[in-house]
Amino acid sequence: MRNTVLTAFCFVLLMSLQVHAQTTLLQSGPMVGYSDMKEVALWVQTTQDAKVKCMYWEKDAPQKKFSTEEITTTKNTAFTATLKADQVSPGKKYTYELYINGKNVKRPYPLEFQTQTLWQWRTDPPEFTFATGSCTYINETDVDRPGKPYGGDYDIFTTIYQQKPDFMLWLGDNTYLREVDWNTRSGIMHRYTHTRSTPEMQPLLGSVHNYATWDDHDFGPNNANRSFWNKNITLEAFKLFWPSANYVLGEKAGVTSTFQWNDVQFFLVDDRYFKTPNENFVSSDRTLLGKEQLQWLVDALISSDAPFKIVAIGCQVLNPAKLDDSYTYYQEEKDYLLKAIQEAKIPGVIFLDGDRHHSSLTKLERPGTYPLYDITISPLTAGVYTPKADENALMIPGTLVAEHNFALINVKGPRTDRTLTIRVLNTKGKEMWTQELKAKELK
Repeated sequence: MRNTVLTAFCFVLLMSLQVHAQTTLLQSGPMVGYSDMKEVALWVQTTQDAKVKCMYWEKDAPQKKFSTEEITTTKNTAFTATLKADQVSPGKKYTYELYINGKNVKRPYPLEFQTQTLWQWRTDPPEFTFATGSCTYINETDVDRPGKPYGGDYDIFTTIYQQKPDFMLWLGDNTYLREVDWNTRSGIMHRYTHTRSTPEMQPLLGSVHNYATWDDHDFGPNNANRSFWNKNITLEAFKLFWPSANYVLGEKAGVTSTFQWNDVQFFLVDDRYFKTPNENFVSSDRTLLGKEQLQWLVDALISSDAPFKIVAIGCQVLNPAKLDDSYTYYQEEKDYLLKAIQEAKIPGVIFLDGDRHHSSLTKLERPGTYPLYDITISPLTAGVYTPKADENALMIPGTLVAEHNFALINVKGPRTDRTLTIRVLNTKGKEMWTQELKAKELK
């Protein structure tokens, strides 16, 4: 009997050590990336070379399990891996498990994902809700500026997770590169890793789909532009840490991408890779988006039949003030875009951005057509800034939020009468303001 108990104890201890060993190999994640009807991206980062894969199954049919391809993480990829769940069916909810070196790595929160619904020609598009925000600063005392920490309120990620959105759209400054980071690949990969490893962020990553564009701080130094010497390395880092189903300008030309969730199309625009320096008034091609990206955006907006076409970009678009990182610094290009939207009679265009370290709703009235809206959501955890009275003449009164916050945006209604509702919430989940936009009124 004594030998039996000892053997059982040793077995339990061995299993415990094995589980601990596998957990120490996990750096961050797993994270759920893009979702489509026949494929979902799953992402993970380890602490060293390791073999990773995910097992997954329909929540209603757990007896039939599927596996992603097994991939070995290496230093060359910052120990990250994007795994593709490609044995899925439309409109299903799945549970998944992470395996490192053949061992199941348990997480103290659900690991789930969903596939998008095949509603076309069958039903009205389903209702959905997504969360969004920008400016995620995670403190690292040894390399931060002296004085009061710039980052805080990390529990905002728990609050977002508790809202159970279908996906999270990160609007840029998703990490803050520091002076010790942006000159080397090692520094850049360290900063991306440091931010992604935030404990409060992990449940949100594990069961809410994630999409992203970038702004200056995850692209390079403050107010960085096309001259940034390591932009191809930060481009590499972005693609390693944010799985995307497409990069519309090619693998070596910025982070521009697009995706559709039910009947709404999102255009994730790159406002850094092609950007002329603010101070360069000599150049004959002053540009924020660059000719190729701008032409793609106009063409894509014209081609889209989505009732809401959401252009997600790092900087404010409609604010008329000439601020460091506003589109008004590039007035000729901005005018071209707005004129194209009006002359082509493109319905349902809404701008969504961050950067400003406060949230607000901007409205541009346009004679003879519908008004344009610019939803600014910032910051998640970075420092807060209260704008001066003359910094945005088009801001809708009552929509300024100068504290850590995020937005929940809901789309619902019949196919011919869709409604988009914006709710801005603070760190604790308190509603700060709400605004409803109807697709019928954006034509």
